[in-house]
Amino acid sequence: MNNMVIDFYELTMGQGYFNNKMHEKTACFDLFFRKCPDNASFVIANGVDKCVNFLKDFHFSKEDIEYLKSLNIFSEEYLKYLSTLKFTGDVYAVPDGTVVFPNEPVITIKAPLIQAQLVETALLVMFNRSSLITSKASRIVRAAQGRSVMEFGTRRAQGSEAAVDGALDAYIAGATGTACTLTGEKYGVKVLGTMAHSFVQSFENEYEAFKAYALSFPDNATLLVDTYDTLKSGIPNAIKVANEVLRPMGKTLAGIRIDSGDLAYLTKEARKMLDQAGLKNSKICVSNSLDENLITDLLNQGAPIDSFGVGENLITAKSMPVFGGVYKLSAIEKNGKLEPKIKISDNIGKITNPGFKDIVRLFDGHGKIISDILILHDEPLPSGPITLKQENAYWKNKVVKNYTPYKIRKKLMENGKIIYKQKSIDEKRDYVQQQLDTLWEENKRLNNAQTFILNLSPALQELKTRLLNTYSTKKVVNDIEEIDMSNDIDFETNSNKTSY
Repeated sequence: MNNMVIDFYELTMGQGYFNNKMHEKTACFDLFFRKCPDNASFVIANGVDKCVNFLKDFHFSKEDIEYLKSLNIFSEEYLKYLSTLKFTGDVYAVPDGTVVFPNEPVITIKAPLIQAQLVETALLVMFNRSSLITSKASRIVRAAQGRSVMEFGTRRAQGSEAAVDGALDAYIAGATGTACTLTGEKYGVKVLGTMAHSFVQSFENEYEAFKAYALSFPDNATLLVDTYDTLKSGIPNAIKVANEVLRPMGKTLAGIRIDSGDLAYLTKEARKMLDQAGLKNSKICVSNSLDENLITDLLNQGAPIDSFGVGENLITAKSMPVFGGVYKLSAIEKNGKLEPKIKISDNIGKITNPGFKDIVRLFDGHGKIISDILILHDEPLPSGPITLKQENAYWKNKVVKNYTPYKIRKKLMENGKIIYKQKSIDEKRDYVQQQLDTLWEENKRLNNAQTFILNLSPALQELKTRLLNTYSTKKVVNDIEEIDMSNDIDFETNSNKTSY
């Protein structure tokens, strides 16, 4: 990520901080999101390591300073200050692959104000895209119910960087591999691919094309059978090549791929034809604008599909291609101490949680998540019975007695230095699956998922209420008290679990 990926207002604010001698004041900024994409109940956080690595190397080059100087807006003193600026702050965040929920400070930057402000856009770019694609890919992988999902979206991605890193994010989420060769070269992700229709068209006929491919790749001959007619031409020719070319070599047909038509009907017929030809071990792969909903429909129809190639709907998160991560000031130094700050809005959902905070996750005896609680950074872990309340709806509450509390954020940087060991790609991939196992099946539903309600500790709730009373208009306070809860999520309780 280029260090000049900065919204211009961050630089102009920096000049204002500098002029008022505020630029070295310690400040806390929280990076969080307000809503899960696709109306899901959770997001898989990703891109944290990218953010940390960016901060480690953050600086302005000589060329950057010359460009800013050419704008004739900034003072010489400010530009001189920027020319030697490095990130010297602390970072608190969840590890990549962690399941997180709306309004939680997934990343907190504690640093001199100007440093924390200037890195805002770059951090959001990296976290937003990686978390969006990882979360979308996870939905698709879960819809496949254990069948292989291959990332096929390189040519549909919004730029080469999005293609390469998006394929990595999909692999971390559980995809088998990718068609993006550069992702394989750069990150070691397994690369996958067979042929396009142009290969079949380039030969005199379909049989000759299949024969040429089988001779080139006898150990993994997967043939694209829908160029002309899937059932009358493609599959018969694939069977013919299996019998006449591969079998004499002691090989077998690895599989077929269907990229168009009624995939449920065609795969059922294809399975019959392959089985009747003695090719019961030959796999069926399908592609063509798939997503988690189409995959679910195909499997519900009994389509005998072994693997899915998923492209544009994964790599662009087409159903909801914008992830609304935001970056808000939560505290700033005053008289040597951090003073909590709150953003107030007529839109209740945009009111922030003030102060330097931690996320405490409560687990039940089965290792499943009960709830997350935001606490102030200097608060001890909760102990004893806890009354979990839905913010702004205190008549809905639940007392929890048996739980294990755990802080899910760690300090990743101190004074600008990385102080943790970053996980390998495969370790992140495994961690995602471990995190999914902490959720109940109701939380993982692709539609109408049971959501979690974020709780605030009594101390944090008191602080928030006090700041609202101090800074808000009476109208905003009344709006909070009279908020319409018609879309509340009901509590569900049985002998084994409690969902919030």
